[in-house]
Amino acid sequence: MKFTDGYWLLREGVTAAHPVQVLDVTTPPGALEIHAPTQPIRHRGDLLKGPVVTISAHAPMPDVIGLTFTHFDGEQPRGPRFEIQRDDAFTPHAEYDEETATLTAGALAVRVARTGPWHVDFLAHGRTLTTSGPKNMGIMRDATGAHYLREQLGLGVGTSVYGLGERFGPLVKNGQVVDIWNADGGTATEQAYKNVPFFLTDAGYGVFVDHPGKVSFEVGSEAVSRVQFSVESQQLTYYVIYGPTPKDILRKYTALTGRPALPPAWSFGLWLSTSFTTSYDEATVTSFIDGMKERELPLSVFHFDCFWMREFNWCDFQWDPRVFPDPEGMLSRLKERGLRVCVWINPYIAQRSPLFAEGKALGHLLKKPDGSVWQWDLWQPGMALVDFTSPDARDWYAAKLEALLAQGVDCFKTDFGERIPVDVAYADGSDPERMHNYYTHLYNRTVFEVLRKHRGEQEAVVFARSATAGSQKFPVHWGGDCEATYESMAESLRGGLSLGLSGFGFWSHDIGGFEGTPTPALFKRWLAFGLLSSHSRLHGSSSYRVPWLFDEESVDVLRHFTRLKLRLMPYLYEAARTAQAEGVPVMRAMVLEFPDDPGCAHLERQYMLGPDLLVAPVFSDEGEVSYYVPEGTWTDYLTGRTVTGPRWVRERHGFSSVPLLVRPGAVIPVGAVDDRPDYPYADGVTLRAFGLEQGAQVTVPVGDVTFTVVREGKTLRASCSDPRAPWALASGERTARAAAGTGFLSLELESE
Repeated sequence: MKFTDGYWLLREGVTAAHPVQVLDVTTPPGALEIHAPTQPIRHRGDLLKGPVVTISAHAPMPDVIGLTFTHFDGEQPRGPRFEIQRDDAFTPHAEYDEETATLTAGALAVRVARTGPWHVDFLAHGRTLTTSGPKNMGIMRDATGAHYLREQLGLGVGTSVYGLGERFGPLVKNGQVVDIWNADGGTATEQAYKNVPFFLTDAGYGVFVDHPGKVSFEVGSEAVSRVQFSVESQQLTYYVIYGPTPKDILRKYTALTGRPALPPAWSFGLWLSTSFTTSYDEATVTSFIDGMKERELPLSVFHFDCFWMREFNWCDFQWDPRVFPDPEGMLSRLKERGLRVCVWINPYIAQRSPLFAEGKALGHLLKKPDGSVWQWDLWQPGMALVDFTSPDARDWYAAKLEALLAQGVDCFKTDFGERIPVDVAYADGSDPERMHNYYTHLYNRTVFEVLRKHRGEQEAVVFARSATAGSQKFPVHWGGDCEATYESMAESLRGGLSLGLSGFGFWSHDIGGFEGTPTPALFKRWLAFGLLSSHSRLHGSSSYRVPWLFDEESVDVLRHFTRLKLRLMPYLYEAARTAQAEGVPVMRAMVLEFPDDPGCAHLERQYMLGPDLLVAPVFSDEGEVSYYVPEGTWTDYLTGRTVTGPRWVRERHGFSSVPLLVRPGAVIPVGAVDDRPDYPYADGVTLRAFGLEQGAQVTVPVGDVTFTVVREGKTLRASCSDPRAPWALASGERTARAAAGTGFLSLELESE
């Protein structure tokens, strides 16, 4: 939200009060507390005036410092609140003298000037990361009298800002206005399904605003050398997170808000959907699955979208008996084919659904302040929302899903959850404004916990559209409603990379675009992109997405890239384990891997898939693509040719090709299976070495087995922690296979 009219003036009707000096400092255990008047204290008469603000500095863990800015402290606390993790064994150090007050947490410190004008510095190893100076922090009132707290943090020359959720505009957020407010706006607008009040920079720090409701960000826009954020509240807490690298920032941010769960291996295979509004029955489904098998297209998951339920009954969680008279038998038949089954759900209950009357009678539907059920006609006639703040309502909703799991369903596509009203009264007394974004967190947590309870810790996975901070704990998330255009394909990628820079480890999108029907050429280009994403789903709105409906070449392209991904599963699953353990995403913006290369700062049409594979999707029928290669000699995974960076490359690719480059010095484990994603990855694995330098030693974890590859002169030597596992070592055109029971290999390299 903007408050100023240029540099000197406030907008009409806006008033502002800013802390101007430190009155006193206290040091409660592990914290600083500062009282700061908003006018100079020149004599005792000035002590009779207000406002006076309270600034509390605290640290939940090393390298993370929170600052809480309070005006009136008499508000009744209302939820929800983000679930902040704390290191109970850690105590920050607080101290002050005549000049400054300082709180130190690991390598990060916050220092407040006690003399002179108001000034706050965040420092790491003595270097200033960002600052808040005079007139940056403020109590702002607009023309209506609404009360806001605002902070502005300094943005250094050349510093780029990333994150703030899955945003479909430019990856670098400098110059943008971003409101953290979930909306069902598609991928072509400034709105977003997944809003996260967290940003990271390439200057060594990130910032998490601990407010689950609406947070307005002005990123180098209203004040061009500052990142501004504001909330309509009497209290504002934000955390500065020191890296120093972008990966380190993500590790610490996800330690603070939660790390992603590890999706089951089968979820990384190809998903096929009925599509959204298409007509289908069991015969239709069977024809799709038969067609995939006949064409040797490996399929892992079949998804039933909306019309598995009767029209105007969404959601009643009952199969439409007109087209699915024997759902248990059908699910059993699908399981016999080795398939997992996903069904579409949402948190809305249409008035015609039998569950509406049931939920109303039991008090499980969200109410207006007068006690009546909140309803509207947007999406489903007379629909209501489940009140997930009520434990009884959560149990009621969960029981409906448990019945589906008992039938044989494996997972759920948790659609919607963005259009959440504020003229309501929650069962637990939550603030409706704070619940607007947080509602999806409770919704997806409810579904994820049902799956974890009944399918096990290693089997739980959802396909979610909406999210907020902390929702990364419940993967997977997909990009929402995109159009069947190259422009929308590109905006989807921007959204996924932005989400990855916001703490989310796994991401997918509708291959071919959701709205409209892609041309055969677009479909084939999107297939390559989709199968080189963490999760891969064929899905559309009003038309089917089976490849033979486009052309026969689409079948070949899908087969090629699906089998490529399945062979890469030993590598991809290790990247997934890194996402779970560290919060570093599978699909990574280039700046995440190369923060010191200024050429990578703005790249948004290419990405790293895991740490070592560079992917540059093709956004044209003709196959023209330009991409940037960082320093070193990289190898094209598909052709073996090399390219040395740093440089830009311009190429033309056929439909069965895409720029897929291997990082210098990488060892890629390639599986022996290409018809399913879940298999013993170390059994028959081939370690493909690319450009190892003299003396290099690379450790390659593959499942529960660890390989070590060393280059000595013109020889590659490799060892395996489990000598019983069959495996091979490869470089260029040469491959050596381990003798049974040895666990050691040597490979002579080609002449250099």
